[in-house]
Amino acid sequence: MIHPEVDWLRKWAGYRPDKVALRDHGRGLQWTYAEAERRATALAGHLQGAFGVTRGDRVAVLAQNRAETVFLFFACVKLGAILVPLNFRLTARELDQLLGDCEPRVLLTGADEMPVTAALSSAASIRHRLPLSEVTPLITGPLPTAAPWTADRPGALDDAVMILYTAGTTGTPKGAIITHGMILWNAVNTSLRLELTSGDHTQAYAPFFHTGGWHVLMTPFLHNGGSTTLLDRFDADLIVALMQSERTTLLFGVPTMMRMLSDAAGFAKADFSACRYAIVGGAPMPIPLINIWHAKGVLIRQGYGLTEVGPNCFSLNEEHAVSRAGSIGLPNFYVDTRVVDPDGRDCADGAPGELWLRSEVVTPGYWRKPAETAAAITDGWFHTGDVVQRDGEGFFQVVDRKKNMFISGGENVYPAEVERVLVTQPGVREAAVIGVADARWGEVGLAFLVMDEGAAAPDAAAVAAYCADKLARYKIPKQIRILPALPVNQAGKIDRIQLRELE
Repeated sequence: MIHPEVDWLRKWAGYRPDKVALRDHGRGLQWTYAEAERRATALAGHLQGAFGVTRGDRVAVLAQNRAETVFLFFACVKLGAILVPLNFRLTARELDQLLGDCEPRVLLTGADEMPVTAALSSAASIRHRLPLSEVTPLITGPLPTAAPWTADRPGALDDAVMILYTAGTTGTPKGAIITHGMILWNAVNTSLRLELTSGDHTQAYAPFFHTGGWHVLMTPFLHNGGSTTLLDRFDADLIVALMQSERTTLLFGVPTMMRMLSDAAGFAKADFSACRYAIVGGAPMPIPLINIWHAKGVLIRQGYGLTEVGPNCFSLNEEHAVSRAGSIGLPNFYVDTRVVDPDGRDCADGAPGELWLRSEVVTPGYWRKPAETAAAITDGWFHTGDVVQRDGEGFFQVVDRKKNMFISGGENVYPAEVERVLVTQPGVREAAVIGVADARWGEVGLAFLVMDEGAAAPDAAAVAAYCADKLARYKIPKQIRILPALPVNQAGKIDRIQLRELE
């Protein structure tokens, strides 16, 4: 039986040792594949020799994006350990819940996050707590001698290598198990749709506790021998500058990020001629914003994915970016799809239903949560919780999250559908809709609008008049609120919990 290689860093160190693998912009550092391999090997030996880390042990990291975390991932691949990147924005109480769930052997903490770890009640149960700076000399100091380490067997595709906790906006966070096989097949799917090569380069700024920080571009680039510049946060002005100086070939962002980049001071005169695609996910990208990027010569490839699957599951080719705006495109190469009604029956084309996915990129389940795993996966099909429609040509469109739907006068209303109409109204820059209680209809829509600079804010009557020939009456928001900006969560998506608090 063939056992596919899971240590891609080691392979590329042999194939192209002098090729740059990773840059750390903030510290002005970079590592070739050969140097990264040697340092990751030394780190694996240190983790095992000093802290006893071996296959299946969890190594948790609480820090903003740092090169140290990438090298910890490389070391975990070698040891068969499981990396757990934690959300550095959480409180001590929230972190205690996650640490109690994953029970790491080692917890490494960034300097800025030390105060919150001091307040952890779970600290006593963690065998080794240390600053992330423990790793720094091994990756930035004199090139270390490879420390010896052992593994009981070679890594396998079914082995877990990461746990990523979902946002938990509807309840207790769940740790999605990420395997080597998931990462491999996601890289294959991504390579086939984006035609990746070892000459590709990008910047990584999505947080590492989010799947986008790792698996939209970074691990597919690693699989192909490409290079990545690591940033500790999203900085629109800096990214625009780096796209020129580093000749970025692909870019990833959610629509909010793409808007902020287009608003950056240097955008108008920037040279993006090396960048063939911007990969956009998380929400539909408005046509006016698509047009801004297309005018700069950067083609928009919209897609869809989630932590538990992929995340690169669908792709809408650039030639359809405007003509099929709002669509997530076609499923990627090794992804099977179903659109399912509440009784588990397949829906006809055009009928809305829940999207189910089956693929080698589907998680085997949630860490230590068999009931939640069983509820989410049926015979290998993952229930996404997203309501979609498939047209006769096989293109998919997300109608909305099931949990975002509200019922007005007995009719289902999906906010995403309403939002797509609202942002076409002149002067409306962004829109978000939630359902609020109403004595007559049970619930009605409340729309939060962000206006273009200088644009007059519409009232509910003006919005209703604009939407009258575009939406059924029960879908049209009955209340309007104007905000300077929409609140977003850690993934850059609209934070509907904060909107409800505002309401």
